[in-house]
Formats: sequence, C-alpha cells, structure tokens
Amino acid sequence: MKNIFFIIFLFFFTIIYSQDQPYIYGSFESNSQLLQDDESIGFLSPEDNFRSNNYFQINYQTNNILAGIQYEGYLPSSLLGFYPELDNQNKITNYFIKVQNEKSDVTVGSFYEQFGNGLIFRSWEDRQLGINNAIKGVRLKYYPSDDIELTALVGQQRDGFNYTESTMQGLNTEISLNQMLNLKDTDLSIGTSIVNRYQENGSNDSIPSNVSAYGGRLNMYSGNFSLSIEGAIKDPDVIANENTLVSNRLYDGTALQVDFGYSKKGIGLNTTFRRLENFNFYSDRLAEGNIYNQKTLSFTPTLSKQQDYLLTNIYVYNSQPRLVMNSIEKRSGEVGFQNDFYYTFEKDNFLGKYKTKIAFNFSYWSGIESTFNEDNSYNVKFIGNGPRYYRDLNLEIKNRWNSKLRTAITFLDVIVDKGITLGGPLGVQGDIKAKVGVIEANYLHANGKSSRGVIQHLWTKNDRKNWLGLVYEYGISSTVNLFVSDGWNYGGADKVHYYNLGGSYSKNSTRISLNYGRQRGGLICIGGVCRFVPESNGFNLNLTHSF
Repeated sequence: MKNIFFIIFLFFFTIIYSQDQPYIYGSFESNSQLLQDDESIGFLSPEDNFRSNNYFQINYQTNNILAGIQYEGYLPSSLLGFYPELDNQNKITNYFIKVQNEKSDVTVGSFYEQFGNGLIFRSWEDRQLGINNAIKGVRLKYYPSDDIELTALVGQQRDGFNYTESTMQGLNTEISLNQMLNLKDTDLSIGTSIVNRYQENGSNDSIPSNVSAYGGRLNMYSGNFSLSIEGAIKDPDVIANENTLVSNRLYDGTALQVDFGYSKKGIGLNTTFRRLENFNFYSDRLAEGNIYNQKTLSFTPTLSKQQDYLLTNIYVYNSQPRLVMNSIEKRSGEVGFQNDFYYTFEKDNFLGKYKTKIAFNFSYWSGIESTFNEDNSYNVKFIGNGPRYYRDLNLEIKNRWNSKLRTAITFLDVIVDKGITLGGPLGVQGDIKAKVGVIEANYLHANGKSSRGVIQHLWTKNDRKNWLGLVYEYGISSTVNLFVSDGWNYGGADKVHYYNLGGSYSKNSTRISLNYGRQRGGLICIGGVCRFVPESNGFNLNLTHSF
C-alpha cells in the first residue's frame, strides 16, 4: 500500500512541477527456464520446473526531474540458484523521484550509489547474479564548486522483496585539487567516506548498535602514469556465520588497495595490490556467510582476469575477505596482487601483416599470515607467508590476418584451493592444478555472414580430470545468430557432455534468445562477483526490449 501511495505522489508531482517536454523511456527483461530430469548429471528437476525472472522498468524525465519505478516478478519461482526469498513473489520493488539543478540533486525512494572503489559501500543491480541491494531512503548530492562533490544518504537496504531492519547513513566527499594547486599536466583528486549501520542490539550491551566504516583515497593521473590508493577501517563488530553469532567478541577490520598503471601507444601495464583483513561489511550483523550476495555493503570483487571461455572459467577465484574461526579452519582475510601487461606490435611483423596484440596476466592470492589464540583473539602480519588460495598465469595473442580472418590464442595455468571452487573449508582438501589452451577464429564471409569457432582443452590430474570444449557460432545476418557448444568431461568417471545449442534474434532495441542444454555446476562469476549454481538441464528463454 505504501508503494502505491508513493507512486501516485510521484506521478502528480512530476506533472505539476515539470515545465519541459517530458521524455518517457524504459525496458522489459524476461529470463525463463524449463527444467527437466537428467540422470547423466544426477539432476532431478523440482516440481516447479518452470521458472521465470521478469523485470519491467519505466522512467519519466524532464530537464530537472527524473522519476521511475521497477516491477519484478519471480513466478512461479526464481531461476535455479537464485535467492529463495524471491520465489513466487511479484511487486513494485524500486521507485524514486530525483530533482536536480546546477548545484544539487535530491533523490527520494530507491537509489544506487558507490563511494570510491566500493570498499566500504556499493549498492547496485546485477540481474545475472540475482543482486539488487538498492537503498530506500533519501540521498542528497551538493556541488559547492566545480571541484567539490558532497554526498549524504540515509535509508534501508533491500533484501529480496523486503528491507533490512537496520538504518544506513553515509557521507562522501570528492575533491579535485587541480585548480587549488594550479596543476596543468596532472589530474589529482582526494576523497573521504564514512558509512554507518545502526541496528538494535536486543539489549545485549556487548554488541554495538552502531558500527561504522571509514575510507580515504587519492587518485593521480600524470602523463602516461596513473596511481590510485584507497584505505579503509571498520569499527569493532561481532562476526557471524549463517545467522549465528560465533561469539560476542568484537573484531575490527582493515582494507588497502593500490592501483598503478602505465600506458602509451602500443603498450600498457596495470598492477593492483589489495589486502583485506576481516573486511566484509553488511547491513545485518548476522548476514556473514550467506551465499546469495544479500545485505552486502562492502564491494570486494575478485581481482583476477575475468574469463570468457567454456573451460577457462571452471576453476575461478572468489575473494576471501572474511574472518573465519571454527573447529575446521581459521583465517583472517586475503592479500594478493594482479598484473596486466599489454603490447601491440607494429604492422608487418613475424606474427602477421596486421597489428598483433599480446596480453599477459598474472595474479596471486593467499591468506594473511595469522596466529589464533585460545581466547578467540588473533595476531596478524601485514602480509607474511599465509596459505596460497589462488594463482593464475594467462597469455593471450590476438591477430588479424586479413580483412576477413581474426584469431585469438589463449593459455591459462591455474592453481586453486579446492575449497574455493568446490565449496567447503580452505586449506583442507588440497589444490587443483590445471592448464587450459584455447584457439578461437572469427571469419567474415563474402555474403555478410560470419562464423566463429573455438576449440579448448583443459588438462588436470585433479577433481574431474581432463575436458575438451568446442563452440561454433554462425551469424546468418546482423539479426540472427545460431550456436552449438559442448564441454566434454572425457577424463571424468561418467564422461559427461555439457552440450548447448540455440540462437538469438536482435532487431533495433529487442533481443530474444533460446537455448537448450546442460548447465555445469560450480562458481559463476560476473565482474569479479560470484555465486554457486547447481547442475541442471533444460530450456532457457531470454527476452529484452527497451523503449
């Protein structure tokens, strides 16, 4: 009922105060699956084997006012592996009105925001991962000058179709120092942030009602170089695991991220270092350990190369910022780095007539060296020699041979703790060591049609042994595309084929795709954020349209 009253108010407010020609736009997205039993992969489809996630968004905009609503329906259930609280639910979830001028803008209702890199706060939506942790409340942005941006917000974070009982408050500053320091060839800025969570402690005075996280950062761009440094600390708070307090003892948290880059024509180098000690920050103190990325305030994605191929994304890394203390394992967070190197050859080199591009990536992530005491306290080093969680080496060579043919060769060498990729405690089950080779070719036919073929192989003596992957895509026209793929686990005990076939149709702002096949179980990662999905088999239908 509150939603309806707010939407009515929003509608009349925009009509009354809008003096400009309105602009209405929006989108519709539907993702559906029809599941079926598959004995070969041990999948038994649920009774509600038809599942569908649907989103409808409409916005009304003038020069100084933006208003919008979003409807979501998960009927009869959400897609397999999504947050169960969404099942059999449908309603208007997000609604907002934003009024702005040259000096400020005010948003009332649902909004998304990020402070810095997001170490202490990011709210966003990712429909593929089932994430929508919007804040419902009030946000004010104020621009006292061209060099300063101030943000203040207060509200509650979305949790499925509900909102957390806690109240979030945040302040953020972004200041450009270019004019103040009269910088001409350098872009220099600083920022500070604070986010507070207020949550009733149930008369347990040993648990704080207010917990805050504080962050500061510096960004510099000068010539071919760039440098970004961000640090954060979190107030002492309890730690939990799946809605249960581990103890009433309080633990603080710290985070540090350093990004360095160098680039000029034909060459680029990027290096990132990050250390996270007990640095998950939630809008509910008991949310620690949930597997659906709900109630999350801090944003600590995986910092390793994001993989696109069938077999290169089997053994991926999921960041480990948590403090964990139980009878099986004890760990305090993660520390590591990622390096990217890019080089583009001049024309007419030994690799081909056209410019060849080489990309090299190396990342290493481990636990922070820590010692744990009998009273549940612990001592930690800044880096130390903690257990290895993940190491990968990637090499990619892209070449354009002529106006019709392009190729890409990829090699991946990876080592990952079994607890990361298979679930379970870390440092107990051992490592998985694997190598993956990929050859991709794209060919443009004379009649405007196109072909894309990919052959892949994964070598490992661990887990499910060797894999062979094949993909073929055929573009009939600019609007119609067909594909067939197979990931064959020929080294496994059951020698399972994870086949898929389907196609898509795109025209203007509408796209529809249909495929049938098997889904391999495990981690699915998008933008460094991961979720576990179960093995399944069935049809998938996707429709998107914007207007």
